[in-house]
Amino acid sequence: MENTIYALFQQAAAKNKQGAAVIESNRTLTFGELSDFVDKIAGTFPEGLRSVGIVMNHRAEMIAAILAVLKCGARYVPAEPSFPTGRIRYMMKEANVDFILTERECANKLEGFPVRLTDCEICASEPPAEQTAVQEPERPAYVLYTSGTTGRPKGVCVTNRNVCHYVRAFDSEFHLTDNDIMLQYSVCSFDIFVEEVFAGLLNGAAIAIPSEEEKADIHSLMGFVGKHRVTIISGFPYLLAEMNHLPAIPPSLRLLISGGDVLRGVYIDRLLEQAEVYNTYGPSETTVCASYYHCNGGTVLEDGTYPIGLPVRGSRIRILDADGKELPAGQAGEICIYGGGVSMGYIGSHEEENKAFEAQPDGSVMYRSGDLGYFLPDGNIAFLHRKDTQIMIYGKRVEVSEVESRLYQCESVRQAVVRAFTDENGLSYMTAYVVPADPGMKVSAVKSELAENLASFMIPEFFVKMPSIPLNTNGKPDMERLPVVMKAGNF
Repeated sequence: MENTIYALFQQAAAKNKQGAAVIESNRTLTFGELSDFVDKIAGTFPEGLRSVGIVMNHRAEMIAAILAVLKCGARYVPAEPSFPTGRIRYMMKEANVDFILTERECANKLEGFPVRLTDCEICASEPPAEQTAVQEPERPAYVLYTSGTTGRPKGVCVTNRNVCHYVRAFDSEFHLTDNDIMLQYSVCSFDIFVEEVFAGLLNGAAIAIPSEEEKADIHSLMGFVGKHRVTIISGFPYLLAEMNHLPAIPPSLRLLISGGDVLRGVYIDRLLEQAEVYNTYGPSETTVCASYYHCNGGTVLEDGTYPIGLPVRGSRIRILDADGKELPAGQAGEICIYGGGVSMGYIGSHEEENKAFEAQPDGSVMYRSGDLGYFLPDGNIAFLHRKDTQIMIYGKRVEVSEVESRLYQCESVRQAVVRAFTDENGLSYMTAYVVPADPGMKVSAVKSELAENLASFMIPEFFVKMPSIPLNTNGKPDMERLPVVMKAGNF
């Protein structure tokens, strides 16, 4: 069984050499052409490659560059050109990249690092050497940087074997064919990108990459989807929520996959009649997704969210208490993940965080997710919240995520985010950022609805009316762009 990304890519290319692999607005590369392009780029690399930065715009050249790095047995470290220069430099320095693959327009952000350009004319000007593919499944494939509790980003290192495990798990559930086309919408630094590119291409499907202009709003994006007959979209629930408000989605779409945050019933109630919809769960540390839930015919939980489902093929999930004891159905504990997706852990000096990866007696590794959940009677898993979303108000524990869930169930609320702050005395308070479903929304009415289920100290102290919830480049609510309502301390 092949367990490197490049080997599975070559397998797919051999089966469908003339089939579309990468579709852009004005050009299409076949699997054969993409394979040749990969060879051309890989042929310019020196021997002994270990770690390569990727700072490129999303197009066929980027996909080919990533596959070229993997062919040589190295790992890639991706960053969007739009990322802050300081963040890019931190990532590339900690990952100790041999060089950074980029384009002319991005090179000015990378001063001090060895840079190689991947523009077509550059590759063509260098006679490529024959580069033998490295077939070692345990070699790192990529490093993705996530937010760290220390204030420094932390890089999760994932192996070729981890990715191949997920590619097979994805196909086992969704049954891709060479007629499928998967939208490549996510930024490269989030693992939805891994799903789009590898679970797509390595299973024989094409990927379709819209331009920034086509991604600018939901209508132009759906125009791209319809024009190129995209069949699968994987994205954050906020993307699906936008699609849910449209009169209809392109008829080519057969599958919509939500991941990266909780999926609420109101996000997809109209989409369920138009496509198959899945809710997924999984930290980057366990390679994209650890569980799937089929929403069509499924049940929304009391808090308005969907369950996160059953473990993917080749994975196992247990709910454990603080002492490592397994809990019965219905009792909340930490979601702990086992199986082929559990990664190598964090690179660099992250010893404390790496304790979440626990060696097991049989030689395997368990990952403690830091997320709380419980088993439902039917064996599916319900997600509750992060262990670290708890604050104290008037000496009483409050789960910010619970307050947010209840706010979403208010009749006049379309979207909401609740954020915790501290006043001048260091005491916690909450601010609710609300997009009204009704222009005449009254805060007093919302507070009354909340009071039916929440104690008075759990109701946010401040409410801010928003035209929309700002999202960051990963597609999650951008907390830095939410206005801060400052509160004086009580003396």
